[in-house]
Amino acid sequence: MLNKTPNHKLSVIVPAFRQAKTIVRDFKRIEKVLSQIRYPYEIIIVVDGYGDGTYKEAKKIKSPNVKVMVYMKNQGKGHAVRLGMSKATGDYIAFIDAGMEIDPNGISMLLEHMEWYNADIIVGSKRHPASIVNYPPVRKILSIGYQWIVWFLFHLHVRDTQAGIKIFKRKVLEKILPRLLVKRYAFDLEMLAVSQRLGFARIYEAPIKLTYNFSDLVHASVLREIYNIFIDTLAIFYRIYILRYYDDKNWKKK
Repeated sequence: MLNKTPNHKLSVIVPAFRQAKTIVRDFKRIEKVLSQIRYPYEIIIVVDGYGDGTYKEAKKIKSPNVKVMVYMKNQGKGHAVRLGMSKATGDYIAFIDAGMEIDPNGISMLLEHMEWYNADIIVGSKRHPASIVNYPPVRKILSIGYQWIVWFLFHLHVRDTQAGIKIFKRKVLEKILPRLLVKRYAFDLEMLAVSQRLGFARIYEAPIKLTYNFSDLVHASVLREIYNIFIDTLAIFYRIYILRYYDDKNWKKK
């Protein structure tokens, strides 16, 4: 259950795995952005598995606005994000990937869009016309193909479900978090599809600035990631439309 919150506070979740070299720098960049917004804020760093040095480095951060969490075994970014969100105290709750491939100034951009549209969710999108992106052509083709599948299966009217920056109203997360199952590959899609299924349909996109880390492009891991995302996507479809697992009538029985 989400902790009770004062109005007009922003929580930012930072899932981190194998980021020992960058986590302190990442925090400083995020805090610099958040210090310029008008809301009080907190940053929750969730280290996805103890033992790679990330937690040790994160604990060096000294700030009243930061919390650092860790668990022993790597369980996936989705698990880390959901855990951080469950501990958040903000009225708006965002997450952004560690490593800063996505410029953290996107947080304030998403927050502005949230207020402009009175949205339930704002999704950072690589395919927004105003986005500035630099990532491999193969990734672009795969992203476009995947979003066609997402539209066909779920009728989500966003062009990019997988970019690692999003912001949610608290009331959305209070409803969906207990129902979510995906811990790794398609957890973003599950959050969006379940939100829409439960009536939170005000989902809009905002531009981001993304600089892809080409050193992470390992063909075997990319193929494995594509396969796992596809399997997760079909499982989400099955639970929504066949089992109706996420529907209120099933959860009232639990």
